[in-house]
Amino acid sequence: MDKALEWISGNGQGIDLEKPITPESSLPDEQLLDAYSQAVINAAEKVSPSVVHITVSQKVSGRRFRQVRSPQEVQGSGSGFVVTPDGFILTNSHVVHDASKIEVTLGDGRRVEAQLVGDDPETDLAVMRIGAPNLVPALLGDSQAIRVGQLAVAIGNPFGFQCTVTAGVVSALGRSLRSKSGRLIDSIIQTDAALNPGNSGGPLVNSRGEVIGVNTAMILPAQGICFAIAINTAKFVAARLIKDGKIRRSYLGVAGQDVPLHRRVVRFYNLQVESAILVVSIEPDSPALRAGLREGDLIVAYDDQPVAGVDDLHRLLTEKQVGIRTRLTVIRDWARLDLTVVAEESKTAA
Repeated sequence: MDKALEWISGNGQGIDLEKPITPESSLPDEQLLDAYSQAVINAAEKVSPSVVHITVSQKVSGRRFRQVRSPQEVQGSGSGFVVTPDGFILTNSHVVHDASKIEVTLGDGRRVEAQLVGDDPETDLAVMRIGAPNLVPALLGDSQAIRVGQLAVAIGNPFGFQCTVTAGVVSALGRSLRSKSGRLIDSIIQTDAALNPGNSGGPLVNSRGEVIGVNTAMILPAQGICFAIAINTAKFVAARLIKDGKIRRSYLGVAGQDVPLHRRVVRFYNLQVESAILVVSIEPDSPALRAGLREGDLIVAYDDQPVAGVDDLHRLLTEKQVGIRTRLTVIRDWARLDLTVVAEESKTAA
């Protein structure tokens, strides 16, 4: 006890309680801050001017929103960030989908109305545009260059609190997250930087202030498990939305579920997969129906690529498949059949 008191009182290398701390004897703030704090401060100061608060009004069912303004209109909010000097803003699809009015509050307090340029629910990304001068675009990084354990800073407007900064690390890479359309979003970044409702659409940045992801989801009631769409995915989607207003994908018009295959079937046909898609239903006047697909068929390959489940089929149904005659391999009543199908442009179906 005496040694501890001596240390605290200054007889060791501790603090001298008898000597008052004056401004002259205190160190400058930049020297007191450790490297971690300084990195977070630098990243936040660099990106915050690009972050915006988004308020939307929708004349639809208000399940996702807390505040109801009238019996036919609901209001919600989220985050976004400026990506070009001429006013393009990136955010989540679920923030602005079906919005009748979008208003953006900039970091300097200006409020402007925004127009939706394009919306892609299958990657949960959307692009808006505003007409305002002196915008500060965020610097977009490379999500392929990030590593597990590196600093991650999330900036957004949780519960309407503007420009809130939280920090953590990149917890994992290469996660998959299912969108509302049923497709898997690949290359998802997992982070423990705290996200809350209202953070959606805001940037996840590295220590250099480069955006590496678009914050999109959290798992409740888990703590420290949050997700962001990789910025490389966002760059591709945003460019297509700005150019065409939408992302083209192909579809067959099939509803199915993943089922295991009997080992005898796998061995007999020398299949590369041990599971398949059981066709549960087929849409009327769809490519699948015209190809002769039936309920109860087991889809095992598309375009000569093995299909172990619905997610595999989604990955193969790209824009390049629209209008192309393609082989669809199925197992029907223990017999292997090759059907010819011509995929059509997606109607946000499988």
